[in-house]
Amino acid sequence: MKSSKLKIIAILFLMLVQVSFAQDQIVDASKPTNLYTQLNAAFEYQSHKNDPDLYGTRINVQYAFDPDNLLLVEVPLLYNEGTSKFGLSDTRVRYFHALKRNITKRLIAIAPYADITIPTGSWKNGLGSDVWSIAAGVVAGYVVSPKIAMFPGVGLVHVTAPDDYVGSSQTGVNFQTNMSISFSQRAFLFVNPIVTILAKTNWSSEFNFNYMITPNKLKVNLGYFPNFTNDINTFRLGATLFL
Repeated sequence: MKSSKLKIIAILFLMLVQVSFAQDQIVDASKPTNLYTQLNAAFEYQSHKNDPDLYGTRINVQYAFDPDNLLLVEVPLLYNEGTSKFGLSDTRVRYFHALKRNITKRLIAIAPYADITIPTGSWKNGLGSDVWSIAAGVVAGYVVSPKIAMFPGVGLVHVTAPDDYVGSSQTGVNFQTNMSISFSQRAFLFVNPIVTILAKTNWSSEFNFNYMITPNKLKVNLGYFPNFTNDINTFRLGATLFL
């Protein structure tokens, strides 16, 4: 009996060691085309000039099937100060595929993607958009210097007609120029100007500072995401665990 227990303990120990080795990886999160399984949770505050403010948490789960394929699911849980309603906002699902890597010394990746926003939030409660947004495009990675890399992208965007208010479907194009600036092995900043051209042109940007607390395992991030067209300023403070 004792021998059997020791065998079971030994087997469990070996399985734990194997999992630990399987999770041992070098994480360089300063390049968006590096794909890792990770879990991010962030506190979010949205300041609206023309509508009530929202705040809550945004959970982001990314699963890397292999180094070149990744699925992202983003779930926001928000409170609307105007309607006094709390609940699920619109969910985002994104698939990312690194089609080609290390094409030249500077062109490090070409990666197509598909991006869907699902209207899971209630528009009547001020938590959702009431439209589907479907996008597909491609991102390229280009190393400018040892500290700076660019990840420009272009994509087609289709937005469906809403059900709960007057509006029509739209199709347009999206441009982004995501730049990664590394200050050290642990600290880096993403700066991403975004232009989306639909019935009207939407100008927005992303400023996201990241710091690795524990190399290859844990980082924190502080983000500012202004939407210049709609006068919305979003702030996020979060942490990411690499699995």
